[in-house]
Amino acid sequence: MDSLPAGLSNSQKDELMDQVKQQIAVANAQELLTKMTEKCFKKCINKPGTSLDSSEQKCVAMCMDRYMDSWNLISRTYSQRIDKERHRM
Repeated sequence: MDSLPAGLSNSQKDELMDQVKQQIAVANAQELLTKMTEKCFKKCINKPGTSLDSSEQKCVAMCMDRYMDSWNLISRTYSQRIDKERHRM
């Protein structure tokens, strides 16, 4: 937090950091949703139309479930690795 503006109190710095963390979390969620939508659309929708047939609906649902499961696994693994690195210091 040393790179934050000097005129801020500790509580203001903490509040600013919380806001930045929230903005990062929102940006990450938006990116996840965008990538998941793109990948599952390419995989499951052969002929775009006004509605999805049942096989396309099932494919999209399963694709999104697998994508989220994979993303959660990677996120947990990454967090664990960061925690291990912090403990080594």
